[in-house]
Amino acid sequence: MTSTATPSTAFAPRTAEVTRNTAETKITAKVNLDGSGASNLNTGIGFFDHMLDQIARHGLIDLDIQAEGDLHIDGHHTVEDVGITLGQAVALAVGDKKGLRRYGHAYVPLDEALSRVVIDFSGRPGLVMHVPFTSGMIGTFDSQLAFEFFQGFANHAFVTLHIDNLRGENAHHQAETVFKAFARALRMALELDPRMAGVIPSTKGSL
Repeated sequence: MTSTATPSTAFAPRTAEVTRNTAETKITAKVNLDGSGASNLNTGIGFFDHMLDQIARHGLIDLDIQAEGDLHIDGHHTVEDVGITLGQAVALAVGDKKGLRRYGHAYVPLDEALSRVVIDFSGRPGLVMHVPFTSGMIGTFDSQLAFEFFQGFANHAFVTLHIDNLRGENAHHQAETVFKAFARALRMALELDPRMAGVIPSTKGSL
């Protein structure tokens, strides 16, 4: 595996680019945490691209993800490695976390479905996810891979992440509320708090 990364510069929008190449996938992720929600997505999995677009649009993050994976096997490596690469890019773009709100939460409904996501840029990776999908497949997307995506993201963005689907009967709706709620929680946590300018939001003085 090889990785290259370019962190953001001082007084510039919080941006980063990470390239991750393995024997299973080749992925490049570019992020602008202070963007407008623009996206350019190509993972080879249509529903997954749709979910990543929710992160961009509802998180107001400019997101460019280009992925080539071993989809002739299944989508597992591609989805997991996109989560890893996106997490790495977000961690780089966040930088030292000075002035960060740090915590974010959101509830999002879609018809009969309702999901809640809570995130903490704690520096301690952790995922607790309870989403009882009512279908194993959503288009060509294996619903089990939602967990792999968020696990990869949490581990490499160094966040604590709690995801709960509170109700839902349609798996598409369940997934969409999860990704939208994740986007809104991420947006809240990534906002810069003018009352905390230059201060790391922790009593320990570091995150």
